[in-house]
Amino acid sequence: MYRFLLSRQWVIITLVAFLLIPTMIRLGIWQMHRYEERSARNQLVADALGAKPVPVEEVSSPGHAVTTHERYRNVTAVGHFDTDREVVVRRRVNSDDEVGFHVLTPFVLTDGKVLLVNRGWIPADGPSQTAFPRIPAPPSGRISVTGRLMPDETTAASGIKDLKGLPDRQVMLINSEQEARRLDASVLGGYVVLTAPEPKGDTPELLGKPGEENAPLNYAYAIQWWLFAAGVPVGWVVLVRREIRDRAGAAEKETAAEAEEPAAV
Repeated sequence: MYRFLLSRQWVIITLVAFLLIPTMIRLGIWQMHRYEERSARNQLVADALGAKPVPVEEVSSPGHAVTTHERYRNVTAVGHFDTDREVVVRRRVNSDDEVGFHVLTPFVLTDGKVLLVNRGWIPADGPSQTAFPRIPAPPSGRISVTGRLMPDETTAASGIKDLKGLPDRQVMLINSEQEARRLDASVLGGYVVLTAPEPKGDTPELLGKPGEENAPLNYAYAIQWWLFAAGVPVGWVVLVRREIRDRAGAAEKETAAEAEEPAAV
């Protein structure tokens, strides 16, 4: 009854079916690892955003590389904005995917060190891309600011090419080492995305909070792959039983046809 399983066609079907099982199991395990990684990153972001703000100099210092656990940490600083030396960061989009600039303004702390503050997004509505855009001024004098700490941007991490020969006071990346050389100052590592005080007239447009990665989707994919793996042997058995049924039916028809043939005289 089962001799057909030794045919070339069924040997190939069986091998493919049972090779799919470990492949699908491994894909499910990989998706579960992705789920755990994304969940861990989401938790890190949530913990950082929910933590009580601390003075920025407790977290960063000149030359410091902001770590994964420090990213998005709420920090505060006291000093004044130096708008004479602010720059704009090219090719940045807002929540509506409109292309414009990020406004990067040095914030001089009371001890003379400099904190880079990303004050938000402005549209690229100047007369040309080479002209420095009009930027609303921040509060003047000594103030306190609050923001989310971010690591220095690099081409490797962001995929943004650090183009040279840009127009005056325009940059491609926010990088404290580069800005320290440009400003000839002691600049704290990383930069801060401003959250307070809010700008008058909503310009520059403050940057929104980071969104959560869709970790549950990877969990669903893992379950899906494992269900597929479980379904392979079930499907194989169904195909085998159907083949047996079809062969039995064909044999019965052949026997009936032979019985109806007239006997030879």
